[in-house]
Amino acid sequence: MPSHVLTLIAATDARDAVNEIANAIDAPIDWLTPNRAADIFFGGETAEIETAARRILGDAAIDLVIQPVANRRKSLLVADMESTVIHNEMLDEMADLIGVRDRVAEITRRGMNGELDFAASLRQRVALFKGRPTTLLSEAADRIRFTAGARTLVRTMRRHGARTVLLSGGFYVFSSPVRDSLGFDRDYANDLLIADETILGTVREPILDGAAKRDYLNQCAAEFGIAPAASLAVGDGANDLPMLHAAGLGVAFHAKPHVRERAAHRIDHADLTALLYLQGYRADDLVD
Repeated sequence: MPSHVLTLIAATDARDAVNEIANAIDAPIDWLTPNRAADIFFGGETAEIETAARRILGDAAIDLVIQPVANRRKSLLVADMESTVIHNEMLDEMADLIGVRDRVAEITRRGMNGELDFAASLRQRVALFKGRPTTLLSEAADRIRFTAGARTLVRTMRRHGARTVLLSGGFYVFSSPVRDSLGFDRDYANDLLIADETILGTVREPILDGAAKRDYLNQCAAEFGIAPAASLAVGDGANDLPMLHAAGLGVAFHAKPHVRERAAHRIDHADLTALLYLQGYRADDLVD
């Protein structure tokens, strides 16, 4: 029996690349969705197979993940919110509304790429909103755009019995409506401190950082009676790396360079339905 599976996922058409890789490693193709996502099962040295497959892919916009066949389908999804489940970075959106987007976005970029301590960068950005009215929060929330495949990912995993958790280094004021709209079981985020309909410019301590995300993954797994190895974590920033490393399957999604280099698996091109194909779901299994 094959010990590993190589999954290829394209945003458009992967036929030629999949056929060439299958011929190169002399293994059959199992199409999960026609022309876009396929499994190739194999035994033997994974490093050699991956090197050969990536050489064939070259610069093609096709994602490749190799993992063991055993326990492939996961029972717990733990997902980062900003720039993962939604396109937005919400502090950047707030900053745009008051004319300081470039200043805040640069701090966000450096924090997510591991150049700045996450908690310190969050405090620094939040302080810029001190004294602003809370109407700024609802205006920013109106800008939320879900990432393609997010709803399908959550609904499909829940339909098949998995538990789903949304984690955000941002704020509950944004994560809670995203949780409800997409159907996550629960969410964890930071509290932005407010008084008299005014943003105070501070965050309730302790801040939900990378270590806290990892701890929430383990806490939720224990609470739900799920082994950490049966968890799937996805995120894009440096503060997501601890939970990506703790999960049974950790995937960097359209991630910052610092994260792509350090994550075991990554999706650079496809949408969030890629996480379903990585678990062996087929097109007919997906819940739109």
